[in-house]
Amino acid sequence: MTDNNEFYGKTPPLKLFFLVALPGAVGMLASSLYGLFDGIFVGQMLGQTAFAAVNLAFPFVAINFSLADLIGVGSAVPISIALGRGDKKSADNYFTCACIAIVAMGCAMGLAMWFAAPALMAMQGADGMLADYAVQYLRVYAACSPICTIVFAADNYLRICGKIKTSMALNIIMSAGTLLLELLFLFAFRWGIWASALATCLSMCGVALTAMLPFFSGRRQLKFCRPSFSAKIFGKMITAGAPNFLSNIAGRLTAIIFNTVLLAMGGEDAVTVYGVIMYVNDIVQPLLYGVCDSLQPAIGYNYGARQPARVQKLAVYIFAAGAAISLCAAAIIFGLPSQISLLFLSSPSAHLTEMSGFAMRIFSATFLTRWFGFAAQSFLTAINKSFGASLLSTANAIIMPMAFLGILWSLGLTGIWMNFALSSAAVALTAAALLAAQRKKLLPEKED
Repeated sequence: MTDNNEFYGKTPPLKLFFLVALPGAVGMLASSLYGLFDGIFVGQMLGQTAFAAVNLAFPFVAINFSLADLIGVGSAVPISIALGRGDKKSADNYFTCACIAIVAMGCAMGLAMWFAAPALMAMQGADGMLADYAVQYLRVYAACSPICTIVFAADNYLRICGKIKTSMALNIIMSAGTLLLELLFLFAFRWGIWASALATCLSMCGVALTAMLPFFSGRRQLKFCRPSFSAKIFGKMITAGAPNFLSNIAGRLTAIIFNTVLLAMGGEDAVTVYGVIMYVNDIVQPLLYGVCDSLQPAIGYNYGARQPARVQKLAVYIFAAGAAISLCAAAIIFGLPSQISLLFLSSPSAHLTEMSGFAMRIFSATFLTRWFGFAAQSFLTAINKSFGASLLSTANAIIMPMAFLGILWSLGLTGIWMNFALSSAAVALTAAALLAAQRKKLLPEKED
């Protein structure tokens, strides 16, 4: 069992960064690969209409996952701070209440998505085979929601307990399981789009149960206890988890709005190109998230233990690693737009190929600045400065994209592709101003 004081409180900051951030980034990248496999297999095996259907349905799946993440991340922050203060009883209670809430929310959201699926697709303007495929896909995730949703919270709890490599290994297993099941269901059995969703859900359920079993048997630092529910506990969870939640849910609401606009403005081809962009984004974003989120328990622990020098050094590493990841991503996307697009598009038309390459090159500029806003948001979340983190997350996910959607409307599809980069730059400027204004309040007072 990992001693948090020895690991998070005494390990040299640079060594701690490599011990935590690198496995965290690899683990999050591995966990995101299930989505990449999903997109590639659906696009190559089932065709463009099925690929567009996944892009229409997945924002609703992600909203469901975001609710679990609200509690998972929201409980991880007060748990880490409580452990830093030596309050093990409070940490266990937060953990127990959070797990119960996630399962209950998964059941409720699963029922809601199952029955609302046809109306949600019609709301976006989808009909015929496109709508039918999207409903099939969404309903599989709805049926598996009670178990699937806890997998993201389990990842946070493993890292809090110092089980960084275990978290990474389970994420790799989840992606590998998805890959094998997708190959079996789509290539061997020739099943439809619903089987793509089933492959992912079965893999997620298996990993969720594997990750949580040691907590039930008492082999982790966090343990289940008789829960003591209160409005104050859930208030702290929701406040701490709000930045990530708002970023996730607002981002998916933006995707739903963009899909509706794109379907009307450019038809199925435009939605398909947007889907390619989202898949690429969902590969880079987890790398950023993996580095930043994996360091949150360490920052939260040292913040609770009142160690300002360690908090400051860990924050610097978050920004530096985010910059390196983002700039590399920008160069790759700009240099290989056609090759990346062909991973998802089976025998695309000349028009679709040209549209995708043009859009991808514009989109690549997003990562020149995204790292700064994302790292600032993560740091503020770790030290429980929820208002600033929430402001940045909502600005990135919905405020700036909606503002630029109106500003760039006259440019048509080109304005949509430019939206990402301009929104990201605006958020980075906002983050810089916010950090500069509050720089004296961001570090704890040194322990006497």
